[in-house]
Amino acid sequence: MQPTDIKAPDYFHKVVDCQWACPAHTPVPEYIRLIAAERYADAFMINWKSNVFPGILGRTCDRPCEPACRRGRVEEEPVAICRLKRVAADFKGDVSDRMPRAPATRNGKRIALVGAGPASMTVARDLAPLGYELDVFDGERKAGGFIRTQIPKFRLPEEVIDEEIGYITDLGPSMRLGERVDSLNALLNGGYDAIFVGCGAPRGRDLPIPGRQEAAANIHIGIDWLSSVSFGHIKSIGRRVIVLGGGNTAMDCCRSARRLGGEDVKVIVRSGFEEMKASPWEKEDAIREDIPILNFLVPKEFKHDNGRLYGMTFEKVKAEYDARGRRRLVPTGEPDAFFECDDVLVAVGQENAFPWIERDIGLAFNDWGLPVLDEETLQSSVPNVFFGGDSAFGPKNIIWAVAHGHQAAISIHLLCQGLDIKADRPPPRVTLVSQKMGIHEWSYDNAVSPDLRFKVPHREKQAALTDIKAEVELGFDLKLAFAEAQRCLNCDVQTVFTDTLCIECDACVDICPVDCITFTANGEEAELRTRLNAPAHDLDQALYVSGVLKTGRIMAKDEDVCLHCGMCAERCPTGAWDMQRFFFDMAQAENACCSK
Repeated sequence: MQPTDIKAPDYFHKVVDCQWACPAHTPVPEYIRLIAAERYADAFMINWKSNVFPGILGRTCDRPCEPACRRGRVEEEPVAICRLKRVAADFKGDVSDRMPRAPATRNGKRIALVGAGPASMTVARDLAPLGYELDVFDGERKAGGFIRTQIPKFRLPEEVIDEEIGYITDLGPSMRLGERVDSLNALLNGGYDAIFVGCGAPRGRDLPIPGRQEAAANIHIGIDWLSSVSFGHIKSIGRRVIVLGGGNTAMDCCRSARRLGGEDVKVIVRSGFEEMKASPWEKEDAIREDIPILNFLVPKEFKHDNGRLYGMTFEKVKAEYDARGRRRLVPTGEPDAFFECDDVLVAVGQENAFPWIERDIGLAFNDWGLPVLDEETLQSSVPNVFFGGDSAFGPKNIIWAVAHGHQAAISIHLLCQGLDIKADRPPPRVTLVSQKMGIHEWSYDNAVSPDLRFKVPHREKQAALTDIKAEVELGFDLKLAFAEAQRCLNCDVQTVFTDTLCIECDACVDICPVDCITFTANGEEAELRTRLNAPAHDLDQALYVSGVLKTGRIMAKDEDVCLHCGMCAERCPTGAWDMQRFFFDMAQAENACCSK
């Protein structure tokens, strides 16, 4: 193998597994260390620059970072990264003086943003300080999109939304709320230099089975029902409620129904429990509130008496797998299951709806009704029209919408500056700095704590179920936050090896607690991985390979299992090992070059 090029921006970025997994590439270990140091405002600002909505995401994120967390490889559960993000938001104090200001003059470019959800508001956050004139259109009277309309207040208080949306509206975009866009062609002819579409996936899928039309009065599309609950249009529901679907929307529906009078609320899913799309913690919260989840039941018929819904029948199925591991659901042959109900909430998926986009303006759509986009630039087949969030590639989550918003803002800025939106994209900013303070002293806490994950306190169940606006998760207090932050393994503090200083004494090999360092003869990667002290089976994570040492051997380190404990650097008598803090700062529109 050739010596590893640690100067390549993505090499150590990929070693910081949590940041690599985050669509917005938030510097997770950095802000967790700041929380441990009681620098909550600094931790908040790092989050705000990257993921825009720390308080919102600290309560609602799908947490792609946590399955990637290195702590999960040595203990059962990862660091509570998401809930620590909320700590930064809850305890930051007043940060208004740290926010960017609206520019005194504009740059002469006008941008239209369709929808006031997380994707559009991220674009606005990135472009407003650069002097763009921004018009944000949304049919609702308050900004936030599905953050405001579909996430129940017991998960996300409205004041948190108001605060974090407010940081963006304070930058001066024209918020044209209550104005629904009915024609993309009209916007194209409206003098805008670019248009960003961030209108989400606004249509919930229906379930056209027998009885649907006749019993329609008590059958509700989940996302529409949640929106009506959010705005106070619906304040009660029947005593017996069935929720159809296995995603997070279904979990929000069933928990909301419990708070609006549903005494017998159950979730019924066609797949198995483990295959449900809902996040594990969302399912746990529903079960904690006495909501059973029934699996392997396929809806068959809405039962009604002259239009009055009284129950549903379901076909019982089981999963079978073919030789390639593909699953299909087949009937068990058992009698159909019947469940009584007064109302049904249908939460079986969402889909995009673009009735306001004319099909004769040159904008291409794929077979699934989604716009054909460049995945990096988010540009459509109409060069000055960009998409992001759920409207781009279908329903995902808030953090993906934020990531799309950042990338679309770069594209729009480059386009308006007359630059190539692919070739001229700014690179990330990367630093690698030694943390050495003395012979055996480092500027970070490198002790590996054995603590298990700390639990987030919850409101008492009965009190939570009697108030639909009472937040259920209470968040970490400062003592718990510090203890949880100490579980972070500082994956961004990298082990950096200087082969010219190495005397091959093997002291680092002897002290390494996970046997991730090997001095051996070089070879092809596949073969070399098999003869390390601990065979390196994870091919997705690189081997760190040195140049040729004096004995002709090389040093090979498995980046996958390394704990970043720094014991190799502490033990090394020549300083061949150093612990260096790696900071990966994802480029945004402000980093793009000016016009040629």
